[in-house]
Amino acid sequence: MNEKLSPHDSKKNIQLITPCVNPPKFTKYWKAIFYAGIAAGIFSTAAQIILWWLFWDALPSILYRDIRFTAAMIFGQAVLQIPATFDWELALIAACIHFSLSIVYAVGLSYLIHCFDRKNSVIIGGLFGLGIFLINMYGFVMIFPWFIETRDWITVTAHLVFGVSAARVYKAFITP
Repeated sequence: MNEKLSPHDSKKNIQLITPCVNPPKFTKYWKAIFYAGIAAGIFSTAAQIILWWLFWDALPSILYRDIRFTAAMIFGQAVLQIPATFDWELALIAACIHFSLSIVYAVGLSYLIHCFDRKNSVIIGGLFGLGIFLINMYGFVMIFPWFIETRDWITVTAHLVFGVSAARVYKAFITP
């Protein structure tokens, strides 16, 4: 039988088979990218802290360790010798690095999910988060070997939360 497609159905079918030829223009989507990166950075850090609190008896020293690890990317390995206490300067530098990388990663994710619906964007975002885990924990350790200590299931989960939340926030801002 020959079923008639509604204009909505035919548009949806064309969208599924037509490749996305118009990647997002940064100027048009900068706000969505910025908020996606910042929100995902916050959500992934919150997830990591909650998981540390629930499953490990390591707070706050593990948080201070990660702050020193990140700040050492700028200040060098001497920062790693500082005792596991809170330091405002190191925390500020670590936060700047964390959120800068989060925004850069959100730019990359925005190009990947631009042509997809919300559901598929979230799936792609999760896979993107896992890809970032591999880049961060296996690529960056060639330059910053101290990050080897952070390879664990909680860090994997935090990266997964990053990708999913970045995709959701980005799509929330660009989808009417």
